[in-house]
Amino acid sequence: MPNPKRRHSKARTAKRRSHNALQAPAVGECSQCHEAKPPHRVCPHCGYYKGRQVREVDES
Repeated sequence: MPNPKRRHSKARTAKRRSHNALQAPAVGECSQCHEAKPPHRVCPHCGYYKGRQVREVDES
């Protein structure tokens, strides 16, 4: 198995790791109740998806 002859510099390591930062999850607005929800998911607050009721939500 080949091994590196020399160590990688800190700058080179940092350049490679520059894309590893965590990103905030994408959030959209529900067109029915205007609450925040993930895109392409049923709204957990009102149960609507693409303008129609998909799931019943208890009012508690």
